[in-house]
Amino acid sequence: MFRLAVARATLVTMNILSIQSHVAYGHVGNSAAVFALQRMGVEVWPVHTVQFSNHPGYGAFRGRTFDAKMIDDCVTGIAERGALAHCDGLISGYVGAPETGEAILRAVKRMKQENPSALYCCDPVIGDAGPGVFVKPGVPEFLATQALPLADVITPNHFELEWLTGAPIVGMKGFRAAVEALHARGPAIILVTSAHLADTPDNCVDLFVSSFEGMFRIRTPRLPEDFNGAGDAIAALFFAQCLETKSPRAALERAGASIYGLLKRTHEEGSRELLLVQAQDEIVAPSTRFEADEI
Repeated sequence: MFRLAVARATLVTMNILSIQSHVAYGHVGNSAAVFALQRMGVEVWPVHTVQFSNHPGYGAFRGRTFDAKMIDDCVTGIAERGALAHCDGLISGYVGAPETGEAILRAVKRMKQENPSALYCCDPVIGDAGPGVFVKPGVPEFLATQALPLADVITPNHFELEWLTGAPIVGMKGFRAAVEALHARGPAIILVTSAHLADTPDNCVDLFVSSFEGMFRIRTPRLPEDFNGAGDAIAALFFAQCLETKSPRAALERAGASIYGLLKRTHEEGSRELLLVQAQDEIVAPSTRFEADEI
């Protein structure tokens, strides 16, 4: 009898703690981020800030917001497994209340204590150009004054960048000043999504990244719809790509291509919800590529 010895390769898996909202139907918050990250091969530890039946944009939903103690308890349980020392990063999204946000920041501090090289990505969910501010009172102020200084990476959309810097942004000069103002308050890497400046063609949308590599932009075709969960998905994809490539420019190109492919497929199918599962190949092998231009 022959015994076959099989050498097992040790796989290095990236671990990300994702503290965001969650819906049972559709793909927003963790419902968008977790699968997108897993499709990239990332191990994700999701902690939900809310559990809703569906996105509130439908006009009606059921479910509940979780309190800060639940966030603390979940993170404590993860820490008790000795896992925080192996956590490469934490991403946060929708914050139901300032108290919930404070629990997230406690998790960030615990993670960095166990693994000083781990990064914190804050997606500062405040609102958007159409509906305006749609989070509870006190949340935008919490993000601006408490979360921002602790964040290594931040991923605002155009509207949120304006809110965080307190001024409308029309041209490149104002945009650059706003980004520099955010850098001065903490984050080393800034991704701005859904940007539309004076020189942006009406049929396009811009995505910018600013970091130690400089400022870069990709310009993608504009689709006629706005899809819930798109911001959550690109924030997660960009953060994971940053951790993997160590290049914000490369992360912008890869995440931008993936989210455009996902949105394009969703548009073509006429779906209101992001077709994350059906178009999952776009996450790892985008059908359209974009090269970032230095600005």
